[in-house]
Amino acid sequence: MINIGIIGGSGYTAGELIRILMFHPDVTIDFVYSTTNAGKPLSVAHHDLLGDIEMNFTDTVNPNVNVVFLCLGHGKSKTFLTENQFASHTKIIDLGNDFRLHKDEVFNGKKFIYGLPELNKTAIKNAQFIANPGCFATAIQLALLPLAKAKLLNSDVHINATTGSTGAGVGLSETSHFSWRNNNMSHYKAFEHQHLGEISESLHQLQNDFTNELLFIPNRGDFPRGIFATLYTTCDESLENIVAKYEAFYKNQPFVTVTKSGINMKQVVQTNKCIISLEKKGNRILITSVIDNLVKGASGQAIQNMNLMFGLEESTGLHLKPSGF
Repeated sequence: MINIGIIGGSGYTAGELIRILMFHPDVTIDFVYSTTNAGKPLSVAHHDLLGDIEMNFTDTVNPNVNVVFLCLGHGKSKTFLTENQFASHTKIIDLGNDFRLHKDEVFNGKKFIYGLPELNKTAIKNAQFIANPGCFATAIQLALLPLAKAKLLNSDVHINATTGSTGAGVGLSETSHFSWRNNNMSHYKAFEHQHLGEISESLHQLQNDFTNELLFIPNRGDFPRGIFATLYTTCDESLENIVAKYEAFYKNQPFVTVTKSGINMKQVVQTNKCIISLEKKGNRILITSVIDNLVKGASGQAIQNMNLMFGLEESTGLHLKPSGF
């Protein structure tokens, strides 16, 4: 059994890790670390776990676990790893943004591999340290990687993507209150969202000469979870050829489905799936990409990476079905 620990245990991504991992056939949860809830049952923070798991939060770390998931606020993983040492065999999967970019991938002698399985599967299998991708970045990269592989990204890419309120974390802010969020919508960080850096690096990994702009408008949705992203760019290839390239790229990727039909977000919520829809209007290709921001966009992808790192079938424990109504 893989012995795991979770750091930052009271947040949404930690709750999703627990929800999925407690039914994973090859995993034992050793500890869930939270200084604010130490000694209290997990169900105090994660009400959906009431009656399912008898475990308390702890403020003590077991440094000898096989793998530790870091579910800390952005910028806090470096501090935690400086203050807490783990065994030489312990694998680390960071769900924050501390190590995603090339300039940050080496920390205290540890090299973090960017954990997008559909791009870096071989490297992930051989890695000890993983930087889990961001949620918007996952949806957008999966929408664009086949075009980059075919060297077909030759003009600006226009991106409009809406995420659920859980993407903002459990901490309260003006825009996360129900009275503000409900029946409301707004954009934020237009053209300068922090995920653009990791998206650009992945695209350049497949198409080094891509120099055009990624024009990204992120939106706050009035729903709790999910990402609905639409992207368009110019492309002279026929729709049939483009679909064939996407299907070939994702042929051996168990969580990505390509279709020419219309799609909606409920098809993927509470699963590790990404569904990509392709349309062609004149010389423009329209790509729609939907994921659950907490599963494929965070905790599910982290477990997928764990499976690969330990030589398991990558879909182990991740056969999750959405509720379409």
